[in-house]
Amino acid sequence: MDPISPLEQTLHTARALVLADLASADVAAADVVTLVEDSVVQRRWWAEQWPDGRAYVAGLVAQDVQDALLERYGRWPLCPVCGSGDPHALEVEPELGPDPHWVCHQAGVKVASVGSLGAALGGGSSS
Repeated sequence: MDPISPLEQTLHTARALVLADLASADVAAADVVTLVEDSVVQRRWWAEQWPDGRAYVAGLVAQDVQDALLERYGRWPLCPVCGSGDPHALEVEPELGPDPHWVCHQAGVKVASVGSLGAALGGGSSS
């Protein structure tokens, strides 16, 4: 068996982290998983072109899926921190950087690392 390349490890990790967040919010239906797979395919090309950017792939996949969900279904993930006002989505920060996490800009707080949203939503930790 051949060892898994660093690129494949990066892509598998990004896929797993985003799927964990989707599952924690009960939105990991087959059509949503397809959105993740589509993003991973696009980010494979991106990471091949810019190998130094591999540390950014998980955050980019999370943003891609969030954008695709907004277009098709609405905001995701909804903020679990703010109890009043209009429902709003968390955002991924940094937009292009390592160690991506979900933040609420209205409350100004880091809610969870990408892949660990379940703990913030009242479920178990995904990491």
